[in-house]
Amino acid sequence: MIHPFGRKYTGPKSLPIDPTYGDSEGAKLQQAMLDGDWATTQMLLEAATEPEDLTFLVNVASQVAGCEDWLPEVARSASDPTLPLLVHGARAVVWAWEARTNTQAKYVGKERFAVFFERLARAEGCLQPVVRRAPDNVVAWYWLMKASRSRQRGVTETRRRFEEVASRCPGHLQAHQQMLQQLSRKWGGSHDEMHTFATTAMHKALAGSPLGMLVAEAHLERWLDFRTGLIDVRGRHQARAYIRSSNVLTALHEAADLSVRHPDYQRHPRTGPIVHGTFALAFSLAGDQAAAAEQFRLTDNVVTQFPWSYASGLNPARGFCRRQARAFARA
Repeated sequence: MIHPFGRKYTGPKSLPIDPTYGDSEGAKLQQAMLDGDWATTQMLLEAATEPEDLTFLVNVASQVAGCEDWLPEVARSASDPTLPLLVHGARAVVWAWEARTNTQAKYVGKERFAVFFERLARAEGCLQPVVRRAPDNVVAWYWLMKASRSRQRGVTETRRRFEEVASRCPGHLQAHQQMLQQLSRKWGGSHDEMHTFATTAMHKALAGSPLGMLVAEAHLERWLDFRTGLIDVRGRHQARAYIRSSNVLTALHEAADLSVRHPDYQRHPRTGPIVHGTFALAFSLAGDQAAAAEQFRLTDNVVTQFPWSYASGLNPARGFCRRQARAFARA
């Protein structure tokens, strides 16, 4: 495989997972949170004028372990506690999942579930005051969607929270991803509901919108459902047959043409790694290595937990590197 600039493109053999995606502001925020420096954290968050940018930065902050210990005091002492409550609420959702882990529910013990729900209640206790104070706070509503799904509040409540986001920021990618997850079979929905939501969102969006990624994500969810439903050779065969079917490949190409391959598409560095990574994995599994290679190049070698944990469990970077090498070799 030849690199567009003439060099042989082999790809890395190993990559770190960086929640900042190499973003300079994200790295500054991460360090400020590690240092317990709320003044710098606040300055960086307040500088984010677009909902997607604030979503990205709050997500970076939410992954800093230990901040749950000092954020409550920041909120108590602040003249306006909206921002520290938002970050604390987001952290509490992530902290809850750190206790539960991504293991299937049937393998999670009662003690872990107790901690999980206790921390999710803490998240709601932070985020609900935020939306009461600032009903237009899209990022708070997004995290309330995650809390609703995690607490198993059901499709109706999660959809209500989704509409709060969509009515204010129709193209909010992460909120659409949360709604898709809520509609997946593993969260009480169905394959049909999930696929319908994905295709409807794609066609409602402007041409070149990254929301076409939802179609690829839905097919990955269904592929994963086959693999986890039958943890043996039958499950693997059924998953492979599904993702390599002509109908799925056609749907993936249509979604790419309407989104990441459309002339009006503009890659956003703070969502691009997930958008292109999702298409890269879907095309790779579907057997179209040329299409996968095209998307791998656009990831800038940034590995994200989603979708790469689907490919390689506890070692997402391994799945990324292996599939990227395969795509470049066979494209």
